[in-house]
Amino acid sequence: MIPTGAARLAGVAGDPVSHSLSPILMRLWIEAAGLDAQYAPFPIAPEHFDRAVIGLARAGCVGLNVTLPHKEAALELADTATASARAVGAANLLTMKGMEIHADNTDIAGFLYALEPANINYDRAKALVLGAGGAARALVYALLTVGVTDLALCNRNLTRAEGLARDLAPGASLIPWEARDDVLADRTLIINATSLGLKGRKELTLDWDRVSPGSIAFDSVYTPLKTGFLTGAATRGLTAIDGLDMLIGQARPSFEAFYGQPVPALPDLRGQLVRYLEAS
Repeated sequence: MIPTGAARLAGVAGDPVSHSLSPILMRLWIEAAGLDAQYAPFPIAPEHFDRAVIGLARAGCVGLNVTLPHKEAALELADTATASARAVGAANLLTMKGMEIHADNTDIAGFLYALEPANINYDRAKALVLGAGGAARALVYALLTVGVTDLALCNRNLTRAEGLARDLAPGASLIPWEARDDVLADRTLIINATSLGLKGRKELTLDWDRVSPGSIAFDSVYTPLKTGFLTGAATRGLTAIDGLDMLIGQARPSFEAFYGQPVPALPDLRGQLVRYLEAS
């Protein structure tokens, strides 16, 4: 359906945002559902974030997905928020009703959705989370909710990792960035929640030979689909999980919040997204 002047407008805000697959994903669902709707990318610099979001709300935008580096700012801007978003301290979903802005965090559900096929015994998992931004906070919160008790945090800025531990995981071990390889031997779940590996940025390097066979590596990055992080993990023979299923998992409740109906069934959804990535 061609959007009309009555189309419901939503989008994704980030800096950068050109890497985001959300507009492609949402367009597939919008077309399958036959909605009079539009979903657009909004590249917004951090210093303009608040004014841009308020301006979009005034223009009738019904909501935004939020990607780096705005997830913490999104929560601060919101008038109301879910308990999970407040606990995490970051939001990836803003919905607008008039000028009232509501924040939620669907990264939590999206992350656990991506890990489901690995059948992880969370009670025994020994997790290492690399990163301390909005995405890392959501992933740490998710791990805690499913029973992970052995958690190590590592970030290029150790002060931010300390803040994450203080807010969400007081019992977590804090690992200096330069010592990240030293703790790999006893980690069974290794998570990249940084922007390293994102198209156009440096790769996240680890000494995968130190990781025990049978461990699992998860990368929140999905552009490119095969990052250096995941390639290294796969070469070691580990279970390597990309961020594409997390994108799909977190987008489902976003679509419902924006357009007021369930996501339409698309049997080859992941395949369509993979083919788009491979062609781009």
